[in-house]
Amino acid sequence: MQLGHEGKVFVVTAASSGLGLATARELVAEGAKVVLVARTQERLEAVGKELGALTLAADLADPRTPQRAVALAVEEYGRIDGAFVSVGGPPKGTVLETSDETWQSAFEMVFLPAMRMAREVFAANPAARIGYVLSVSAKSPLPQMAPSNGLRPGLAMLVKQLADEVGPQGGRAFAISPGMIATARMDHLYSQADDPAAARAQDEENIPLGRLGEPEEFGRTACFLLSDAASYVSGSVIAVDGGMLRAL
Repeated sequence: MQLGHEGKVFVVTAASSGLGLATARELVAEGAKVVLVARTQERLEAVGKELGALTLAADLADPRTPQRAVALAVEEYGRIDGAFVSVGGPPKGTVLETSDETWQSAFEMVFLPAMRMAREVFAANPAARIGYVLSVSAKSPLPQMAPSNGLRPGLAMLVKQLADEVGPQGGRAFAISPGMIATARMDHLYSQADDPAAARAQDEENIPLGRLGEPEEFGRTACFLLSDAASYVSGSVIAVDGGMLRAL
């Protein structure tokens, strides 16, 4: 299958590690140019050197970052064809005990950056494509994760509306809901358990495929959805979770 990424240009956020990095690697392998955005400059520079990519060390919660990232792509490569957007995860909390301040912070961390990036990308190229990393909490609540349970479904619905708005110009929008993927963050979380191996094994029991996903499996899916080969996929929220999600 020809994905058609040769010569295309994408902004990828949270790109110094995890799912963002996995996606950026797949895009570059398929011939795309990428602008990598992340907060940690040293790690980001190392990844940029590895991939031969432009980098922007910046916080996506800063309202100026999306405009800077898109402008960098256009200035250096002469075009922007899309973006793949991952934002920070909101803190844990219950519905009744989460403070107004935490809700506000989570909204500014998760929700607004996603919408700002869409505005900048489609202003520069109305026929672009944009993908978002959500969570299975977009369709089914996670225990003790009220901010995520509140914000992710809202973003999922706005992906639907965004697809309506940009479709007539040839633009596309989609989201991916990852389940448990074996990133460095997951390794860190397991390391905090009394028995890390047992904690991971217990999680794997709840996954029909019987294992955590690999970042490359997620990255390949994102790369395909950003490609011309997925030209009729828009407004969709797609789970990459090994069958874990128990909702349609």
